Amino acid sequence: MRGWHWIFLFFALLYTAGPLLAWATLDLGFETNWRATNRESVGIAPDPAKTPEAVLQVYAARAFSWRGIFGVHSWIAIKPPEAGAFTVYQVIGWHRFFDKPVLFVKKDLPDRRWYGQAPEILLDLRGKPAEVVLEKVKAAIAAYPYSDDYRMWPGPNSNTFTAYVGRAVPELGLRLPPTAIGKDYLGNSAFLAAAPSGTGYQFSLFGMVGVLFAEGEGFEMNLLGLSAGFDPFHPALLLPGMGRIALAGVQVQAKNE
Repeated sequence: MRGWHWIFLFFALLYTAGPLLAWATLDLGFETNWRATNRESVGIAPDPAKTPEAVLQVYAARAFSWRGIFGVHSWIAIKPPEAGAFTVYQVIGWHRFFDKPVLFVKKDLPDRRWYGQAPEILLDLRGKPAEVVLEKVKAAIAAYPYSDDYRMWPGPNSNTFTAYVGRAVPELGLRLPPTAIGKDYLGNSAFLAAAPSGTGYQFSLFGMVGVLFAEGEGFEMNLLGLSAGFDPFHPALLLPGMGRIALAGVQVQAKNE
């Protein structure tokens, strides 16, 4: 077998093994109608009534049904100082069918299940660290260029939105997982940008092919929207479908200041 055949075989195995493992090991509720899915809070967000300080959080949960084999849906939640509720900002694609903006803003519970799938916290800022970036984050949300545009793959989608805010406010240090398909979509005319964490750079052709190297994310190769690689800074393998697999018990913790 020629050298390039081995290379092709390696990448074919790499980019199919992760989604197959996700399909085999994750409970994604393939048989559940979306109307019957659980949308309750999982109890990981602070209670606004008992939390007078500012809070800014970013969440991600597996996408609904078969989409969850490949990736996650992400969103942003903000509670200003003394506010009695969170405001949740997220991109919801099916709003297009009702002639609504896909960027949806609502006072809501920030840690609801995403149609049955429990969310995890990617970023958690409280008190002064949250307060000093709130206006910058709100300005970035207002400037998001695809509030009326949505494409599930390769973007712009919900992860394109959170990645855009991360790039616009690099002091967040937002680390999106490799399963956040759409985070690498930079538009139709931009090919080089900061990584969403603001700690490195990436090259991307329409979110379909590219590379990323940053202290926050590690090294990622993007092929057809699926990311694979490794993180030498927080030792982990990065697999399509499965995401970050920590090595030697090392975990990347959500930022909490």
